[in-house]
Amino acid sequence: MAESAKRVAEEAEDRLGKVAGYIRERFGRVTEGSFTDKIKEGRFADQLDHGIDQARADERRQKQGGSPS
Repeated sequence: MAESAKRVAEEAEDRLGKVAGYIRERFGRVTEGSFTDKIKEGRFADQLDHGIDQARADERRQKQGGSPS
């Protein structure tokens, strides 16, 4: 009796392991094209560069005696 219970438990564990693997795989496919991927592709580079360029221009203007904005 104990052997059959042990076998059933092992089979259940194996099935749960397969389900977990399937879920990880599906989650990976669903999250492709995520925010991280967009950053890696440089899709937001223009926005970031614009902010940096604006800050530099403001700083130059202030050093030359102009108003900050």
